[in-house]
Amino acid sequence: MQSPPAPSHRSPPALATLILLSGLSALGMNIFLPSLPNMTEYFQTDYRLMQLSVALYLAVNAAMQVVIGPLADKAGRRPVILWGLVLFLFVTLGCIYAPTVEVFLFFRMCQAVIAVAIVLSRAAVRDMYQQDEAASMLGWVTMGMAVVPMIGPALGGVLDQYFGWQANFWILFVLGVAALILTYVDFGETALKSGKTLIQQFREYPALLTSPRFWGYSLASGLSSGAFFAYLGGAPFVSTEVFGMEPARMGLFFGAPALGYFAGNFVSGAFSVRVGVDRMVLWGCLMNALGVTLSLVTLLAGFGSEYSFFGFMTLVGLGNGMAIPNATAGALSVRPHLAGSASGLNGAIMLGGGAALSAWAGALLSPETGAMPLLLLMLATALLGVVAIFSVIWRARRLGL
Repeated sequence: MQSPPAPSHRSPPALATLILLSGLSALGMNIFLPSLPNMTEYFQTDYRLMQLSVALYLAVNAAMQVVIGPLADKAGRRPVILWGLVLFLFVTLGCIYAPTVEVFLFFRMCQAVIAVAIVLSRAAVRDMYQQDEAASMLGWVTMGMAVVPMIGPALGGVLDQYFGWQANFWILFVLGVAALILTYVDFGETALKSGKTLIQQFREYPALLTSPRFWGYSLASGLSSGAFFAYLGGAPFVSTEVFGMEPARMGLFFGAPALGYFAGNFVSGAFSVRVGVDRMVLWGCLMNALGVTLSLVTLLAGFGSEYSFFGFMTLVGLGNGMAIPNATAGALSVRPHLAGSASGLNGAIMLGGGAALSAWAGALLSPETGAMPLLLLMLATALLGVVAIFSVIWRARRLGL
């Protein structure tokens, strides 16, 4: 009698696993944001230098996504995500025990290795589903992910106020251990190894980079989310210096876009298959621009407050929740056999732009300017996102697609 076969780790991961991995990636980006003013004081440095912990993280995250995609297409999703989580644990300890701001910023950049979680969660969805169904599934995955940034800053603000900024990174370490165990147990391989070298994988990038459709979807998601990344870079300053908010209160308000993002992803999960990717992206980009416009008009009318500033950001989140999953599914469907590379490149475009916008937002703001430069930057970015998806729709109609 034959013994049962050994586990092959070929069973696909559960939806809950993909949600939790994506959530950890989001949490690593924003849980510590309410701590930035206190971290500035702790390291005895300038806020603009401390704020680089956001921009540098996003920049390295973008660069890593270019590598993660081809690496996962070559070696498989499972080993890449496991090694990424192990490295994330080590560099998180480096952040906790950093003696200077320079050392902290180095380890903070290295924390961007957690990009494996979001890149390969998205790639796994595209491995398992076709375009419109993948958009729907990505909506559910990122709806779950939205819960994390909704509560992350609020939790981070409370932890900072009562236990110090290091507590935020201890939470990331503990959750990283849990994610590593869960991934080892449940994240079965979803793609066959390509058998190609990394150089051969990179040589296939032109197939994506020369595709107007890929660029249209990637720019639509990148510019739509760009408004949010500018918000990440500027909102901590606006809340403390303009509105005089304490860390715990700021953390509570800071999650407003994530509330909208949650709703937007619910809409994506429920309607993407029925409505179609292109229309969902268009409506999302328009909603994103509407939220920033209303906040700007309220400020110009003399009624600006923390309630209007953060309240209208829920519409920005709603638009992102509708646009990003659908635009991502569209970009990954341009060349389905390159889903891992497309996921990485799409994420790199989105986060590279986000890094620049985050740094730009921090540089533009001062107590004298108030929130105006941030809102103008967000509006310009949101409107360009509308232009990007219009170009995709126009080209599709012209070609009769």
